[in-house]
Amino acid sequence: MVSRVIPVDPFDLVLFGATGDLARRKILPSLFHRFQIAQFCPTSRIIGSSRSKLDRAGFQEFVAAAIREFGQEGETGEEDIAAFVELLDYVPVDAKGDLGWKELKTQLRPDVIRVFYLSVGPSLFPEIASRLSSCGIATPDSRIVLEKPFGHDLASAKALNAALSNHFSESQIYRIDHYLGKETVQNLMALRFANSLFEPLWNSTHIDHVQITVAESIGVAGRGEYYDRSGAMRDMVQNHMMQLLCLTAMEPPSRFTPNAVRDEKVKVIEALEPVLQENIARGQYRANASTPEPDSYLDHAGDPNSSTESFVAMKVEVANWRWAGTPFYLRTGKCLRARESEIAVYFRDPPHNIFEGTKGAHGNVLVIRLQPDEGITLRTTIKDPGPGGMRLTAANLDMTFADSLPEAGRPQDAYERLIMDVIRGNQTLFMRGDEVEAAWSWADPIIAGWSQGGAAPQAYDTGSSGPDDSLLLMHRDNRRWRGIGT
Repeated sequence: MVSRVIPVDPFDLVLFGATGDLARRKILPSLFHRFQIAQFCPTSRIIGSSRSKLDRAGFQEFVAAAIREFGQEGETGEEDIAAFVELLDYVPVDAKGDLGWKELKTQLRPDVIRVFYLSVGPSLFPEIASRLSSCGIATPDSRIVLEKPFGHDLASAKALNAALSNHFSESQIYRIDHYLGKETVQNLMALRFANSLFEPLWNSTHIDHVQITVAESIGVAGRGEYYDRSGAMRDMVQNHMMQLLCLTAMEPPSRFTPNAVRDEKVKVIEALEPVLQENIARGQYRANASTPEPDSYLDHAGDPNSSTESFVAMKVEVANWRWAGTPFYLRTGKCLRARESEIAVYFRDPPHNIFEGTKGAHGNVLVIRLQPDEGITLRTTIKDPGPGGMRLTAANLDMTFADSLPEAGRPQDAYERLIMDVIRGNQTLFMRGDEVEAAWSWADPIIAGWSQGGAAPQAYDTGSSGPDDSLLLMHRDNRRWRGIGT
């Protein structure tokens, strides 16, 4: 199998916040690699924009340095970098003032796709959208790309959607969640809907429960003040983990089109039961001198009285016919034992065990690994080899993408796929406005419950699997979390 490169039409991409950390680490190196493999032609242009007083040559040097530092090893040849930076230009723009908007307009061509990528703080989204419209820069077929967070709660999400809709139609708005650009996340849809093996079993009759884990080994050092205003619930559960839950639980769409897929995702969110506080565990990591992260969350947040969670686990119920009686357990946190993201689907044991008296593993587990090693594992029960009777043991059917499909090349970064989808005008992997609002409608009561006298987050050691309360959450149901980093 050879990975096919499907070229996109020429475009002008304006990158607001072009000198920021996200642009430097992800967006610009991703664009470089797509150029390097000839997915877009040299007539396309990338126009950087920020408050920094750079000229074209200065921006070119900035981008070349970013690619050398953050580009894929072995893919940053100087000849390719030199060719790529020729596509670049730069216009200083004041998002809240008049500086630079006229100059930006003169840089854009009338006969190519226009993309406006807002790699800036969310407070600037409405202002930039308004300026693009009032200055005549945005055209009816332009695309505007937004990075999360899409609001801080339901009220702010509605206000943001209303502000954007004053200047852009929903078909022009691309709300990026980079998790949806991961190869394994998209393979979850292929696994379910392109294989008759799994979809007939994908329901509460055959699935006991589902575990979704997004564990991070690092803390919030360097961005503690920002993180302390959001916490794990707003930063991860309401968006990234909600997307993984939706793709796991959604009904088959009538066809693989953007709105058909997103309609089914919204139905999942609307079917979520309110989560009782007793079905939630919250935690804050504490100092542990024996780990690479010796400081506590309170040290990093700069607030000794902070009650913001760096860890959250919860039991979620989907109230529909497919999933009634099958809980979804969500878990995410900072400073955990390892960096690991996965979806684990636990199938029920066979209704009758003909091997009574045998010891060994029972039940199948399908694990979709998102990071660090993207792939899919199916745990099966087999006979333990050797004489001496029937003994059962577990064996894994494992497909790691890097090993199983080496001729497809390295997995592309999520941003590479998503940016090219913006150019194509394909919104399948992007969140719709009503989807964002539905997610906040579910999350807001949970967060409000914490602020209205809920228990403080429980301390947990850095390098652990989280607070004890998260273990009790599973033990009450006679279940266990999968080990992190094992």
